Amino acid sequence: MTNTPLTLGVDHIGLTVRNLQATRDFFVDCLGWNQVAERPEYPAAFVSDGHTVLTLWEVQNQQGRVEFDRKSNVGLHHLAMKVGSEEALEEIFRRVSEWPGVVVEFAPENLRQGPKRHTMVYEPGGIRLEFDFDPRQ
Repeated sequence: MTNTPLTLGVDHIGLTVRNLQATRDFFVDCLGWNQVAERPEYPAAFVSDGHTVLTLWEVQNQQGRVEFDRKSNVGLHHLAMKVGSEEALEEIFRRVSEWPGVVVEFAPENLRQGPKRHTMVYEPGGIRLEFDFDPRQ
């Protein structure tokens, strides 16, 4: 057996959200991503920042929907995205904190002692997002 990975990275990430249109609009209109495909019959939207593709599905049973509890459920704890500069991190925070339906967990701050900085929010569809800037990269 070899220690060489057999995979090449993440192809896409599929997320089930409360409201497909609200989450799609958040990524496209707030963060500047592109919608690269859709499946209205499913319904699903596919969005990308040019590096990552997210497949967004709307939960089918809104009354029976169960919100994710990161301390007691198995599943996606959060989705962390790289940011290219401190200025971009601040701009993202400004935009998302003004966006309808976003819940801010905390403003940009050092991760531990730094120099990496991050902020965390819940987008309108309920997914916990982290935005990270590391000046060492």
